[in-house]
Amino acid sequence: MQRAYGWRHAARLDNWYKVASKANWSNLIEVQCVFPTAETVGNFTVFNIKGNQYRLIVSIDYQGQLIYIKYVLTHAEYDKEYWKNDPCF
Repeated sequence: MQRAYGWRHAARLDNWYKVASKANWSNLIEVQCVFPTAETVGNFTVFNIKGNQYRLIVSIDYQGQLIYIKYVLTHAEYDKEYWKNDPCF
């Protein structure tokens, strides 16, 4: 994960990845049992990383048990909402 994003706080993302890759979630409520601040925005699920300094935006296929990482943004980048132009939003 670290190399994919070259992110200086990649350890936090790695921690999320370790938990998420072993999860067997079937809905957002189950996600929120592990990550209480996770929320659905459009067709994406948004996670707060590093005390809300970063936002991890993913698409979760609950039936296929797949997670697609769409964006890793600073809080300021997230607030600009450019990511909402994604055709999958």
